[in-house]
Amino acid sequence: MIKKAADACTTSLASLRARRLHRPASGRHRQVAPKPPSFRSDAAQPYDDRMLSSQIEARTVSIWTTSGRLKGVAITAGAEQLATLGYHRQGESDLLRRDGDWYLLATCEVPEAELDTDPMGFLGVDLGIVNIATTSDGEIMAGRRLNRLRERDLKLRANLQRKRTKSARRRAQRRRRKEARRTRDINHKIAKRIVAEAARTGRGIGLEDLTGIRERVRLRKPQRAMVHSWAFAQLAEFISYKARRAGVPVVFVDPAYTSRTCSQCGHIDKANRVSQARFVCRSCGFVDHADRNGSRNIRARAWELWRRGAPSPAPAVPHQRDDRTRAAHHSQ
Repeated sequence: MIKKAADACTTSLASLRARRLHRPASGRHRQVAPKPPSFRSDAAQPYDDRMLSSQIEARTVSIWTTSGRLKGVAITAGAEQLATLGYHRQGESDLLRRDGDWYLLATCEVPEAELDTDPMGFLGVDLGIVNIATTSDGEIMAGRRLNRLRERDLKLRANLQRKRTKSARRRAQRRRRKEARRTRDINHKIAKRIVAEAARTGRGIGLEDLTGIRERVRLRKPQRAMVHSWAFAQLAEFISYKARRAGVPVVFVDPAYTSRTCSQCGHIDKANRVSQARFVCRSCGFVDHADRNGSRNIRARAWELWRRGAPSPAPAVPHQRDDRTRAAHHSQ
């Protein structure tokens, strides 16, 4: 706890010196500056190697507490996560309590494979709402069931918010976390599948650069909740860092007119997109699934950019809570 308080004070002092809390003479600065840092009872507690040790084969940890050292605390995790934890854990671990369960969040430094500089081609991936991801190979990962669950969760949260009670706020928070976990799990599975297919066939991955998509598009009110609740950036980030681990190059392309361009003749026309799922070229008569046609346009643009010498822009993903290996100990 002493280390946690010291880190919080250091961060607060750095923010004040950098004037990230407004000017020294401002009211906001005077309000924040004299206050010591405070912590929630369920806030994460950092542990280093002196205060926490792991016994991976026995699936236990030994951890210091205010009541002394606890030994043989059981942890549960998948076999792959335990192996990663045993070979690649680096730095501090965070212990936190959420909904009655204890979670141990450990950062792992996993070595990256050598980047393939001569791919056999590119796998284009079109991201959407009705179909979460569609590849240029024709694989469609539909989102009908997920969209129904999201609509149900949206209605439940709206009902709970109208009640304005403490228990309703707690339930709404649990629903929000549950939806976030479900979205993250689905994004991980889709990203893993796409990267595995690209690595198996010796290809790179082409993605749309959807930065700022929520600000650029104009939507009707019923569509806004669906667009704003899906984590496009998270899915692209998961694909990026999994591709780095597998040595698969990733290229982000301009998404402009990918849904209106014919992948056969290159004709661009708004009328080509007959419906959400149907594409019919007004010039050559080519007919295809609209998302599959868009993914093939993405594939062509990615390949063209790569041949021009565009580097793989997949960024080094910072250590975040979502990307950490998790081990959970359920409270008795």
